[in-house]
Amino acid sequence: MLTVSVIGAGSWGTALAHLLSENGHRVTVWSALEDEIRLLKENHEHTEKLPGVKLPDSMSFTADLESACRDKDLLVVAVPSPFVRSTAKRMKPFVKEGQRIVSVAKGIEETTLFTMTDIIDEEISQAETAALSGPSHAEEVGRGMPTAIVAGSKDQALAEFVQDTFMNDYFRVYTSDDPYGMQLGGALKNVIALAAGTADGLGYGDNTKAALITRGIHEIARLGEAAGGKRETFQGLTGIGDLIVTCASMHSRNRRAGILIGQGKTYEEAMKEVQQVVEGVYSARAAVALAKKYDVQLPIITEMNAVLFENKKADEALKELMGRARKNEAN
Repeated sequence: MLTVSVIGAGSWGTALAHLLSENGHRVTVWSALEDEIRLLKENHEHTEKLPGVKLPDSMSFTADLESACRDKDLLVVAVPSPFVRSTAKRMKPFVKEGQRIVSVAKGIEETTLFTMTDIIDEEISQAETAALSGPSHAEEVGRGMPTAIVAGSKDQALAEFVQDTFMNDYFRVYTSDDPYGMQLGGALKNVIALAAGTADGLGYGDNTKAALITRGIHEIARLGEAAGGKRETFQGLTGIGDLIVTCASMHSRNRRAGILIGQGKTYEEAMKEVQQVVEGVYSARAAVALAKKYDVQLPIITEMNAVLFENKKADEALKELMGRARKNEAN
């Protein structure tokens, strides 16, 4: 049995805490929000973000970051990507040398173009970091539905440690030595999911979505390889797998926000209605900056940025994509 703290009590953090507890580990959940901790203590259920998933009495909840971080076998960073750096800064004084940390957030920091493990490495340099990513809606993991995901680290032993900690009979974990590619795929698929949702909001059908998913993974892989990721990563669970589930499911906050944008709402209005952090909005500008850095064309992501931040009409953006110069599919 391991002692594990999940730093962040959103739907994904709560689902993973439930899974880890089912695996026999002693689990603590931390949130910066006192009201959220009070709700969890009183109900042993996150009635707002993961209703219907009962948490065991053995699980602990705290708003004290020091007690959450001290003397743990594993720390799971599950705060939304815009808050990873500020949370890591706060964690640093309480993290021991060689502490194992796994990031489960998905995003690219706009100002630095860092992945989430890059940020944690910079802010908590004494720690050893890994990423856990893949097609995995919290609502389904919380209910024990079969799911496959990937633990990635340059340190194979750490990747296998994370694999062993999380894996069970409904949650299959593979390992990878390409955490950068994994995290890039996990961040950029959210931008493509915004585009897929926008197409839904405009009233388009399955043909449109299939085109966006297929050309979307082409964009992600092209950028990912240019930035140092491995082609096979983008062909796997953290690439095409995560893209499919995020574009196709109403569990996806990015797709839901995209539907609202397609119906004419701004991204601010869409995020307010979804009532959760829409990671794709935060990763969209970073994706364009990465494309410029590596001289890679990203037509779908570029048009999505124009819709989000330049007041471009969604139907006009789609016309631009459909009217691009003729080319070979492989290019």
